[in-house]
Formats: sequence, structure tokens, C-alpha cells
Amino acid sequence: MSDRVFVYGTLRRGASDHWRMDGAEFLGETSVAGTLVKIDWYPGLILGGETQVRGEVYTVDEKLLAKLDEFEGITNDGRTGEYARVSTTVEIRGESRECYAYEWQKGIADYEIVMNGNWLTKDASR
Repeated sequence: MSDRVFVYGTLRRGASDHWRMDGAEFLGETSVAGTLVKIDWYPGLILGGETQVRGEVYTVDEKLLAKLDEFEGITNDGRTGEYARVSTTVEIRGESRECYAYEWQKGIADYEIVMNGNWLTKDASR
């Protein structure tokens, strides 16, 4: 079984944690409606709204998805983490596709907004 994952920060090609995507199949670049915030050396995505967040979509197997969940702090024991793995819709190659995204759970109030929506060329301001 495989799933699609939208990545928007350090997991993207050329970013510091892209090596964690080893074994994933790159499907293409796209964007989702949302707000991108600078947490520290990594970003957070809040889905929805009128701005676009740039990212990439990959096909991953169950084993890699579990590793990504661990990296993002997703737990099965009910603890509240920084992120939740949620389902969203993206457009890839002219088709709408369901995929997972790791959504930031702590809001935007205390963080800089990445105005251009692109972590790799970020332009952050409050």
C-alpha cells in the first residue's frame, strides 16, 4: 500500500532533511491554500485561507510514512504534538489528488509568517 504526502519545508528537494524522503517517488511540485510560518529552523503549515504554500508531492510506502510520522512527532497515544497528519487535496499534473500533509497545531500568533509561501526562498515577517 502507498500514500501521497505533500511536503513544504525541510523535507523538500534541496533542503536539510530531504534525505528522509529516500525511497519516495517524486510526483511533482504544487501548492496548497494555507499559511506558512517560521517556527525555528523549520516551518509549519496551517491549511486554508487565500495564500498559497509551495511544496512537493511524493508517493511513500507504509514504512516510510511511519518514519515521517515519527520525524514529525505524530503519536498514536493521544499526546498533543506540534503537527497532525491530515488529509488535503492537491493538484498534480492537472488532476486533483488526496494526500497527507503535516499541519502545524499551535497557530500563527507567536510566529513569523513566510509571506511568499515558499520555505526554500522564505521571506518572513510578522
